Amino acid sequence: MIFSWLKHYMPRGLYGRTALILILPVLAVQVVVSVVFIRKDLDDITTQLTRLAVDEVAYAMELAEAAESPETYLTVLAPVLESFQVTAGFLDRAAPEPADILAWSEYSGRVVRRSFASDLPGYRSIQFVEPNVVRLYADTKFGVLEMQFSRRRVTVAAPHQLLVTMLFFGLIVTAVCYLYLRNQLRPIKKLAEAAQAFGRGQNLAYSPRGATEVRAAGSAFLDMRQRIERQIEQRTLMLSGVSHDLRTPLTRMKLELAMMDPQEAGPMLQDVEEMQTLLDAFLDFARGAAGSAPELVNPQALAEDVVENWRREGKDVMLGELSGKGEVPLRDFVIRRALDNLVGNAVRYGTRARVSVALTAKSLRFRVEDDGPGIPPELRGEALRPFTRLDPARNQNKGSGVGLGLAIVADAARAHGGVLRLDHSEALGGLQADIVIGR
Repeated sequence: MIFSWLKHYMPRGLYGRTALILILPVLAVQVVVSVVFIRKDLDDITTQLTRLAVDEVAYAMELAEAAESPETYLTVLAPVLESFQVTAGFLDRAAPEPADILAWSEYSGRVVRRSFASDLPGYRSIQFVEPNVVRLYADTKFGVLEMQFSRRRVTVAAPHQLLVTMLFFGLIVTAVCYLYLRNQLRPIKKLAEAAQAFGRGQNLAYSPRGATEVRAAGSAFLDMRQRIERQIEQRTLMLSGVSHDLRTPLTRMKLELAMMDPQEAGPMLQDVEEMQTLLDAFLDFARGAAGSAPELVNPQALAEDVVENWRREGKDVMLGELSGKGEVPLRDFVIRRALDNLVGNAVRYGTRARVSVALTAKSLRFRVEDDGPGIPPELRGEALRPFTRLDPARNQNKGSGVGLGLAIVADAARAHGGVLRLDHSEALGGLQADIVIGR
């Protein structure tokens, strides 16, 4: 698109964009009105007043042209100039050359200078020094004539009144509209906060308010949240029953096999153990983040605890960099299980693992690296899918996984409003897994 580059300069938030939509038209109207007023009305009025003053001064100078001395010139000029409320006198020949003096904001003065320069014979310069006095200099046969008159004879009394009034009422209207729009946008912001919190596994108190459309969206969100919570609860209850029903016959089979000859029962006992492992993995994945509420957790202490547990088992797991301090609302059990899965994969497919934590004002990142074979970039997306085992990427002789380890970690990250990212570890040469959670 032609104006796609404007997206980089647009406000991100709803309040900012609404304020921009509100302020831009008001500014545009004020600029257009100001330009039209200055270019048309103010310019024309100033030009007409200046032409009258030019005619008066030129008439007076023409009457005094026949004078034979400067004194006579001023004597002839005085009555006429007095009726025009203009005072005059000759400059000393030793005086410096008079030059134009106009402030940078002197728009009307420039119009006056242009008119005098084009219509007054002998025009030399003009000065706007004092607030209400104009000094005009013109050449005569007796030298430079200095004339002083009121500024109000060539400019309007208060040219800025319209601009000031327009700006003042524009600010008032903008403030009133902003307060009204803020009240209208607050329900939308509350809905966005509730939806964002629910995406992170938190339930914020929310009641639909605002316009009809916003209320409808809020009611739909509440219905959706209730359905999802009900489905999660039903799934958890069902899995609890399935777990109890399946574990009981497995335990009975273990007891029966324990009474048999070890050589004959060995293969079947191994099958039962594998079934138990598969059942635990299925239940862990299906349970997800249910059953635990977010609580303030120190992520550095959590990572240290996970590393220490694996060290007790004799695994080469080291603690990496721990940056940032503070506590973050997390589901302790869920994050701990996700880190255990990542470290378990790391020591299963490699020989070393390293766990690091980075906490900033905007995000929390858990990183687990290993020195194993890693996962090719083209297979990393598929590796996050449930029940997926990547034979080319991982040595399947290293364990009896069912392809749910990374899926459980990804589900834990999503339950906290985060994401699981897989990459190549520059430090250890194997897989780098990052759990990134926004704050």
